[in-house]
Amino acid sequence: MSSSDQYRRDIMSDLAHGNVDSLDQAPTSSGREYDNFDDFAQRSTHEERRQLFGQCLHHDNVPPHQMEPELQKAISQIKPNERDDVARGFLKHFKQRGFDDRHLEQQLSLSTHSPNQMNAEDVSKLASFAYHNHPDIFREVLAEQPGIIRFLSNPVVAAVLGIAAAKWLGNHNR
Repeated sequence: MSSSDQYRRDIMSDLAHGNVDSLDQAPTSSGREYDNFDDFAQRSTHEERRQLFGQCLHHDNVPPHQMEPELQKAISQIKPNERDDVARGFLKHFKQRGFDDRHLEQQLSLSTHSPNQMNAEDVSKLASFAYHNHPDIFREVLAEQPGIIRFLSNPVVAAVLGIAAAKWLGNHNR
């Protein structure tokens, strides 16, 4: 196991158990402890995830040149039905902003405009487009489909998510 994988695993484990020592705060316990990140993804509310991702996933914290390869890697590792859901989420939010599916297909050089037929590369292009141009949509889709996060392995990305989650947990446990 690489050191970055172990680092990410340690951060996710600490967060699942409410460990916020790294922020020079007293450890807190929400009474809502999670076993691991998957448990957090399943039991946390959409609003909790939206607040967390809204605090941490910004260009200032994670530059696009570090986020894009992570997204490509993460999206290629999720299950096909989850990838369909992620694509559907991006397309739904883009449509609410007035983007046409077929226009996005042409603009982003997607292989299709149908989320059920999109491959990992297509979904990665949608995610990158959102991260660059519509970060609020990017954060919203991650809140709706948090499974992508477990595959992000870049230490900078993991650290930013870890610090934000620890701050968020600390603020909600007082």
